[in-house]
Amino acid sequence: MPPGLGADLDGCPDSPLPLAGLTDDERRRALVAETARFAAAFQRWTEGRTGGGLPYTRLRLLQALHCGGPAIMRDLGDQLGVSPRNMTAMVDALEEARLVERRPHPTDRRAILVELTDDGRHEAEHLLGPRLDALAGLFESFTLDEQQQFATTLHRLGQAMRHRQC
Repeated sequence: MPPGLGADLDGCPDSPLPLAGLTDDERRRALVAETARFAAAFQRWTEGRTGGGLPYTRLRLLQALHCGGPAIMRDLGDQLGVSPRNMTAMVDALEEARLVERRPHPTDRRAILVELTDDGRHEAEHLLGPRLDALAGLFESFTLDEQQQFATTLHRLGQAMRHRQC
C-alpha cells in the first residue's frame, strides 16, 4: 500500500508525506488521506484548547455577531460554513450559556435573528481576542512565507472543493 493511504509513515507522524515515486492517482489519494487526518486532528486540537471556555466554532459565532451585529441564523450558517442543524445546536448552546438570544426578525416573520446578550458582548470584547490569539499561536514558528504558502494552499483547496460541488 502506498504511504499515506493507511498506516502512518514509518510510525512517525512528524515525517512529511513522501510523494515521489507514487502514481498520480496514488499521490492524490495520499493527499486526501493526509488532509483528512490533518482536518480531524486540527479540529480536536482547537476544541481541546478552550481553556475552560467556548469551543472554537462557538467563538467564531460570537465573533461574527460582535463584528456584524444581529443576524439571521441562515446567514450566519452560510458565513461560518455551518449546516442549519449545527447552527441550531451552536445557537442553542450559546443561548443556554446566556451569551446570545433569539428574537423575531422585525420585517420577515419566517426569520429569526440571533444577537449577543450583555454577557455575550462582554465575552466578545474581553475574552474573544485572547482566546483566538492563543489558538493562533500555533503559527508562531512559521515564517511569513510559510504562512502565506499555507493560506494560499487552503484557499486553492477551498476553490477546488467549491468548483467540484457542481
